[in-house]
Amino acid sequence: MIPIANPEFGAREKDAVAEVLDGGRVADGPVVREFESEFADFCGADHGVATTNGTTALHTAFEALDIGEGDVVVTSPFSFVASANSIRFAGATPVFADIDLATYNLDPASTEKLVREHDADAILAVHLFGLPADMARLRGIADEHDCALVEDAAQAHGAVHDGVRAGSLGDVACFSFYPTKNMTTGEGGMITTDNEAVAERAASFVNHGRAADRPAYEHVRVGHNFRMTSVLAAIGRVQFDRLPEYNESRRANAARLTEALADAPGIHAPVEPPGTRHVYHQYTVRTADRGVLADHLEAEGVSSVVYYPKPIHFQPPYEDSDVTAPAAEYAAESVLSVPVHPSLSNEDVASVADALRSYEGGEQ
Repeated sequence: MIPIANPEFGAREKDAVAEVLDGGRVADGPVVREFESEFADFCGADHGVATTNGTTALHTAFEALDIGEGDVVVTSPFSFVASANSIRFAGATPVFADIDLATYNLDPASTEKLVREHDADAILAVHLFGLPADMARLRGIADEHDCALVEDAAQAHGAVHDGVRAGSLGDVACFSFYPTKNMTTGEGGMITTDNEAVAERAASFVNHGRAADRPAYEHVRVGHNFRMTSVLAAIGRVQFDRLPEYNESRRANAARLTEALADAPGIHAPVEPPGTRHVYHQYTVRTADRGVLADHLEAEGVSSVVYYPKPIHFQPPYEDSDVTAPAAEYAAESVLSVPVHPSLSNEDVASVADALRSYEGGEQ
């Protein structure tokens, strides 16, 4: 069976971890600072703050922006639940806009309507599956209504919108380094921002509320221990070196799959709008009867996964939300992701393409 994901670790990652272990500085330390700086530079941002995972990165970002009790954040209901949970963790209220069915990202018109109705304090734009949201329009909405613009870039390492990389498209951005992501530290996260004050508050929040210019046991605010370890940062630095190669492999694999689907009835391939660079964290298709397609793929030896089968506003903690999101609900019923990761051989990609091409589903 061709797997949906296959994280790659080699001798360089093992050597980097061994160097940290031999040095004895296994918790937070210089290796983490180097990783933060390198990743922020890559994104085109002035500051990076490493965290334990993508969820804590999001939570920390809202705390650093002073988004909390009584505040409203407009976001997508078609995402992993962590995006909404992070808003709740900070004490704010998530309000769900609909998505653009072609891109699976926030629909700007729906977003603006809710920002206006709720006098929202922030927009959380999710760059789903590796495709940046329409940040030019969302930036305009955020500026017009004087609210923060936050990127959930957990799936978008190296993605580009209008010549600018994810990580410097909003006021603050958050990444995940979970094993299935375009690069990994095992678990881990990163915040990037150009705002020095936001970066300082984020770095303090992840370190028990300490401040860099105060003694070690003075705490200027309530904080968590969300620090990344040097062991994880060492893995991340090696993976980061490989990220451009990984992304090129994903894009090449995706191009072959899209070519295979050019004349395939009943399957919608993912899109790459003009001015964007998709990094294909997932290659996600849409079909009217995905159960039939999933069974067909399994019979052909190809794994598939549904990301995500239930919109966030259908999850029990959020089911009392007043939401109008027909596109998000339809996407949840019809999407299916197939292997696109860089570990695929040419033969694997050909097998996935052939399996998709041979599906005989009905038109949508």
